[in-house]
Amino acid sequence: MLDQIVAYLGEESDSLLNHTCTTIPKESLYQPSANSVSDAFGNSNRSIPVLRNLQSLMGSGRLANTGYVSILPVDQGIEHSAGASFAKNPAYFDPENIVKLAIEGGCNGVASTLGVLALTSRKYAHKIPYVVKINHNELLTYPNKFDQVLFANVKQAWNLGAAGIGATIYFGSDQSTRQLQEISEAFALAHELGMFTILWTYLRNPAFKQGKVDYHTSADLTGQANHLGVTIEADIIKQKLPETNGGFKALNMEGSNYGKTDERIYTQLTTDHPIDLTRYQVANCYMGKIGLINSGGASGQNDFAEAVRTAVINKRAGGMGLISGRKAFQRPMDEGVKLLNTIQDVYLESGVTLA
Repeated sequence: MLDQIVAYLGEESDSLLNHTCTTIPKESLYQPSANSVSDAFGNSNRSIPVLRNLQSLMGSGRLANTGYVSILPVDQGIEHSAGASFAKNPAYFDPENIVKLAIEGGCNGVASTLGVLALTSRKYAHKIPYVVKINHNELLTYPNKFDQVLFANVKQAWNLGAAGIGATIYFGSDQSTRQLQEISEAFALAHELGMFTILWTYLRNPAFKQGKVDYHTSADLTGQANHLGVTIEADIIKQKLPETNGGFKALNMEGSNYGKTDERIYTQLTTDHPIDLTRYQVANCYMGKIGLINSGGASGQNDFAEAVRTAVINKRAGGMGLISGRKAFQRPMDEGVKLLNTIQDVYLESGVTLA
């Protein structure tokens, strides 16, 4: 498998596979393992049903009992419109095919909308852990607006047999305070009912684009979003892979007063290497005790290579897996299964180690 990984990485293979992190040492991190649930949450306030559902996620699929997860997320029918998401492969208008892809692809779990998972729950909820995404941003309002609003409630997720719930907060947006309050309450109820929680800690504000640089994927800003997410007891954090840094500094130029930062973030805790930038995201998730899964991103021309690259960066940084949707479902099912398996192979490969 290592040779295949090297081939996918191409010219970046040496930089990504042999990089040594000298910022936040690997010894400081909690490292994914077969005992992840007990080690990370055994002394926490999480109830036994929550631990059991977390263990069901960690014990499913091809990555079972490794400490790593591969999750198929399909909520793009709401977030990006069904036509835009499924036109490439209309089979996925049928919710059952979404669940089948997750199962045949060896995923630990499937995350989708209330409608998708409710319609299939009696047939599949006991076969693969279900994660109900309870809020979404819809793009039918004219003109388009960007606000994560509740489409489902926690008890609906519990009633259909979900193991966990997922939600998004657009940190930095005008609506973020309301979203933070809503999702904090939802996570508390989910834990009461025995379900685990996954938070998409995304940034959303036009001001985060400064000139040609988009700081929505800046390590310092996304790291702080992660830290806010673990504060409301997210059990897993989903974040986009960092592509730049210095967001706080850029937004504080020309007399602006935004947030607080420390120069050591940029001189000691990070470098410009993608693994070091991602390690800073991991550090903000309580040094990895709350697992970081990075997003697989949009489908394009080099999906397999891009997916392998993201998985290698996440694993070597100290993350716990990948959540990849469009790259998998916007292609025939057999190819989607192969892509998911290719991602999982990175986490199964002992030669890809913590940097």
